[in-house]
Amino acid sequence: KPTHVIHLAAMVGGLFKNIRYNLDFWRRNIHINDNVLHSAYEMGVQKVVSCLSTCIFPDKTTYPIDESMIHNGPPHSSNFGYSYAKRMIDIQNRGYFEQHGCRFTAVIPTNVFGPHDNFNIEDGHVLPGLIHKVYLAKQTGSALTVWGTGKPRRQFIYSLDLARLFLWVLREYDEVEPIILSVGEEDEVSIKEAAEAITEAMDFRGELVFDTTKADGQFKKTASNAKLRHYLPGFQFTPFRQAVKETCAWFSANYANARK
Repeated sequence: KPTHVIHLAAMVGGLFKNIRYNLDFWRRNIHINDNVLHSAYEMGVQKVVSCLSTCIFPDKTTYPIDESMIHNGPPHSSNFGYSYAKRMIDIQNRGYFEQHGCRFTAVIPTNVFGPHDNFNIEDGHVLPGLIHKVYLAKQTGSALTVWGTGKPRRQFIYSLDLARLFLWVLREYDEVEPIILSVGEEDEVSIKEAAEAITEAMDFRGELVFDTTKADGQFKKTASNAKLRHYLPGFQFTPFRQAVKETCAWFSANYANARK
């Protein structure tokens, strides 16, 4: 008989896994979300906080994106299955509130990374995948190959910061409408800059090569954290390079048992 639920369950993956399995991403996530939310309703759960993603926003949009723009057009074609399934959580939350008065809401983090991530090179997200690649390149003395041009830009949020914000949402945030959990627009970095932060953190001295035959995905999805700042003006995010350093140190120390 739980009173509060944080709903993180999902079929997830990086750009290339999404491109290959859009139908699977749609079906599995729709089933997961309906099961979790309806079970919570049946059990009388007071609050559910579900996790969305900035990739659910329209591909053709103005920047920065904010919480009011989720349903304003189709998402990027590379991950339409995942994106539409995640958007439906917002629809379902509204339905449970209007019909049954349930306090179900959702958060929209930007790119999450940190210890215990999925560091799989093929299926993981960009930052943990790069960390694994740098680790291997150091072992073999080879160049580091980054997929794409390195130009796309992302806002990265450290998992430990996100955890603190999740607890705040669970305890304090009373809106049904979702809230973006993100560093500021000024903290956006390019994939090239992210790769350089990792090579610096892991003391990699080899060559950096960009494989431009690989897709870049969405160029940027800059999100506004104005709503978050309205509620928590003094929240301190871990600086990006420090968070990268801590994540790289964790991965190196736990390589044998890390998800990869």
